Amino acid sequence: MAVLEIRNLASGYGEVQILWDTTVSLQDKKLTCIVGGNGVGKTTMLRTVMGLIRPWSGSVWFEGKDVSRLPAYAKAEMGLTLVPEGRQLFTDMSVEENLEMGATNRRARPKMKQNLERVYETFPRLKERRVQKSGTLSGGEQQMLAVGRGIMSDPTVLMVDELSLGLAPVLTLQLFESMRKLRDAGITVLLVEQNVHMALAISDYGYVLAEGKVEMEGPAKQLIKDEHVRTAYLGL
Repeated sequence: MAVLEIRNLASGYGEVQILWDTTVSLQDKKLTCIVGGNGVGKTTMLRTVMGLIRPWSGSVWFEGKDVSRLPAYAKAEMGLTLVPEGRQLFTDMSVEENLEMGATNRRARPKMKQNLERVYETFPRLKERRVQKSGTLSGGEQQMLAVGRGIMSDPTVLMVDELSLGLAPVLTLQLFESMRKLRDAGITVLLVEQNVHMALAISDYGYVLAEGKVEMEGPAKQLIKDEHVRTAYLGL
């Protein structure tokens, strides 16, 4: 069953159109990735889906309901969560205080303790640093914290924008593995990522975005073997 459907979506900034008739479907409790180069519309898609940008045309359906015109806070209350590019942490607050800020909506507050345990199980390093100011963490630890704050909102669908951007390879591997753990725990994950090989390697299904349009889609294991994907995106 599709828990999130993006139907013929078009959007952009001012008079500049970025997305063109884009359709994406997320199956419940699966890990889906949207890959492609920089500037092809991946972040614009997530911002439009979340309600931070109003769609020009098309629609967004969440759990069978048209949520295209709902504001971001209403979608978060329903269980749709975005971990934005750039992390956007409260740098003067501790790790645990940042996590608690992710559980402020009515949906998440009753499950704060349970979800905090889930975060620390997924990212033991955050538990070790729970009283440390988030601004003093390494880039990889800050990304873990950004994802952890998303988990605290008790999402049905967790959308993660550019998980590996600027991170060392060893931390990149840990973060990608955490996406699989969240999927296995029953969270539907949408991963938007420039690291095409790693994203496809861990995903169930993938979309290749080019110039604001879906160029290819299919089971991730098939896409990673596709000659065009290997030549254009993997350098093989």
